[in-house]
Amino acid sequence: MKAQLATAATCVQGSGWAWLGYNPLTNTLQIATCANQDPLEATTGLIPLFGIDVWEHAYYLQYKNLRANYVKAIFEVANWVDVSARYENALACGM
Repeated sequence: MKAQLATAATCVQGSGWAWLGYNPLTNTLQIATCANQDPLEATTGLIPLFGIDVWEHAYYLQYKNLRANYVKAIFEVANWVDVSARYENALACGM
C-alpha cells in the first residue's frame, strides 16, 4: 500500500493530493489522486483515510523539488493509529 500510494503521490502532475480511501460500495481500500484542492469524497465517492498534500507549498522549504523524499518521510510521521480509527469508522458507517 505504501509503495502504491507513494507512486501515486509522486506522479501527481502539478498540485494536488494522493489519498488512501475506503470505497463503501466495494468494501475495499483504494488509492486515488485529486488535482488541486478537489475533495476526495465528492469527486470519487471514497471516504478519506490518509492524504498526502503534494502541492509544492507543503514540502518545498524543506525538500526543495525532491517530492519523492517528502513522500517517503511523510510515512514516518503519519499517525497510523488515527488512520486505523478512520478506517474502523468508515467500516461502521458503511454497514
